[in-house]
Amino acid sequence: MSDTGMQQPNARDIDVRPLRPQHRHRAIFEAYEQLVTGESMVVMTDQEPEGLRKELDRELAGACRWKPLPSADDAYRVRLTKLASTALPRVVANTRKLGEATDPATGGSIWRLEPGARDLDSNIIALPAGDEIALHAGPSLDVLILVLRGSGELHTELDVIALQQGNLIWLPKYAQRRFVAGPDGMQYLTVHQRKPTLNITAAPDRS
Repeated sequence: MSDTGMQQPNARDIDVRPLRPQHRHRAIFEAYEQLVTGESMVVMTDQEPEGLRKELDRELAGACRWKPLPSADDAYRVRLTKLASTALPRVVANTRKLGEATDPATGGSIWRLEPGARDLDSNIIALPAGDEIALHAGPSLDVLILVLRGSGELHTELDVIALQQGNLIWLPKYAQRRFVAGPDGMQYLTVHQRKPTLNITAAPDRS
């Protein structure tokens, strides 16, 4: 199709104006999934599509080309081209820079993996010096933890494991755990299978 003048719709184009706003992005992503690599579709909407662009960048950075088209009939038009068959591998964080930029007094989750179409959950947890996560039973899935900065202790049901930068720890499902940060605090990365029902809150599960 031409990018100028009146355009003839094709079977891949989608007009989301008749849909409720909360249903539009899902419909667009479902239509996009049906594209073959190299194919394009035009999205027509009556709202500024900046939110859609941010969501596409989060989910498909580098794998989808975004090209605004001339507007007509009070509609915004954007051409989406599928450049790759799947989301692309990409750098999502620099743990060294993230750690250096975090205030030593900051506690809780300082980073999390955000793409919605993922099989893994991952967080970086910061504990200030002497802070702790009280003894509790873990979730119904295994968790891997990598200590990124600082030191501390992992209290299990039977003993205490000293933690230092570089340690990789396996936490079996349901295993009891208590984390205590050392004098310089501690930051660690958690990775586990995505929970079947995930509720993102202001204070994410610190595993």
